[in-house]
Order: sequence, then structure tokens, then C-alpha cells
Amino acid sequence: MSSSYLFASILTLQIFLSSSFFQAAAESSRLFREYIGAEGNNVTFTDVPINPAVDFHFILSFTIDYTSSSPPRPTNGDFSAYWDNEILSPAQVSYVKAHHPNVKVAMSLAGDTVNDHRVFFEPASINSWVRNAISSITRIVKEYDLDGIDIDYEHFRADPDTFAECIGRLLYYLKKNQIVSFTSIAPYEDDSVQQHYLALWRKYGNLIDYVNFQFYAYKKGTTVSEFMRYFEIQSANYNGGKILVSFGTDGSGGLSPQNGFFRACSMLRDQGKLHGIFIWAADYSKEAKFRYETQSQEFLTSMI
Repeated sequence: MSSSYLFASILTLQIFLSSSFFQAAAESSRLFREYIGAEGNNVTFTDVPINPAVDFHFILSFTIDYTSSSPPRPTNGDFSAYWDNEILSPAQVSYVKAHHPNVKVAMSLAGDTVNDHRVFFEPASINSWVRNAISSITRIVKEYDLDGIDIDYEHFRADPDTFAECIGRLLYYLKKNQIVSFTSIAPYEDDSVQQHYLALWRKYGNLIDYVNFQFYAYKKGTTVSEFMRYFEIQSANYNGGKILVSFGTDGSGGLSPQNGFFRACSMLRDQGKLHGIFIWAADYSKEAKFRYETQSQEFLTSMI
């Protein structure tokens, strides 16, 4: 892709952003999403129970713009897949989608660490990062026949405006050219993280279909009332967004299923605010035979 084409596309960005072309994906209160592949625990798509009555999104974790050397080094938007591509291969993506018509598969960008080193958002420049990201992500999406992408940078060596421009222009290109059909972001409650994602949301929020808010990043022992308050805070932050509720099966914090997660979901459902549930992550759920994946999907289908 030539620089002149990229620049021409960017010049038309604001026109397209204000048009009806970019409508968010249709709202679904039956949406269930699951991250998979981050820990290399030999978990496969077919291990995970899939209820045919939900809209099910697998999110491959992660594709990262770092080398695999020791120590890893940033590659300025040139992304590579870091999940186990023998178990979670293009053929397996094709298989699960063919056998489960309600399944779509996305990939998540960045994550927390690579080879025990933090993954930083560290572009050399906006234009070079966007150019490299468009090329590498398009290649991976086509290789795996993916449907969407998720943004999960958690550490930053660039200011919020630079992050917003890089990610916003990437999402714009991918949606405008119908390379992906949906997008999401995965922020959590942290000053630096929120500054970067809110800058992105304010300028490019109508390119983002779902906010996978990491409610499991809150303290352990979160109560139902605290969870409901957190949900309202984040709904105000990401005003107009589809905020998905979440919990972790890795022993992280937040409101757990044992302590009232589904009671909180029922309250949100009654208020018309439950847009879906996601879990971090299948890799950790395998040991318990995906008990909470089954329960989450049963809860969502009980809403029909």
C-alpha cells in the first residue's frame, strides 16, 4: 500500500466517521466472548462448550508487534501471532466456524507481556506504525479467516493522542475495507490505561463495537453493589458503548460467579443494560471443565 493512498484515506477519515457507513454491530444480549490461547495450555476451540443459541466470539490471544528474541524488541506495528498455531490453526478456525454457525473468531492485539517482558505501545511514528499494522494485521486476518479484532495494549511509551490516532486509523481502514466486521477494546481501571483508551473512544468511538471492560482487574472480593457502581462509572466513561461484563477464571479479582456475578447480570438485564458476557480465559477454564462458560451461556439463553 503506497503512502499516498494511506494519506488520501486519512484525509477522508472524518467524512466517513460522520457517515452511516460505520454503524456498530447489531446489539445482542446473547453475546458471549472468550479469550483463548494466551497461556499455551493446549486448549482448543472444540474443548470449549458452545451453546448454539448464543452469539459466540472466540478471541485469539495474542498477536503482538514484538520479536520473539530474548529480550523481545518492538517491531513498530509489524504483528505476529503468538498463540499456538498448531492447535489454534487456520484449519481449526475453519472447522469450528463450519460446525458452529453461531461462532465468529477474532484476535486480540498486544496483551500484557511477551516472554515475561511487558508489551509496550511504542510506535516510531504514527504513519509508519499504521502502515505496518494494516499490512501485518490484514495478512493474519486473511490467513486465519478472522472476523474481528480486539485492542488490548496495557503499557504505553506514547501519549494518548498518538495511541488514539494509530489505533483509530487502523480500525478505520479495517472497517472501511471490510477486512473485519467488528472491533472491540479491552481497557481496565488504571489511570494510564484509561487516559489512552478514553482518548481513542472520544475521537473514534463509533468505530468500536464492544468494550470488553476488564472488571476482573478490580480488587478481589468485589461485591454486587460495588460491581454495579463500577459498571455505571464505565458506562459513563464509554458513553454510548456496549460495555460487556466479565470475570476471570485465573483467580484474578472482581466479582466472581461464586459471589454474585450472575445476580448482577440479572439486575443489568432487568435495566436493559446487559450487552453480553466475556471470560478471561479458556486456558484457565479447562481444568474446571469450563463450568462457568456453560453457566454464562445458559444464563444468556435464558433471556430469549
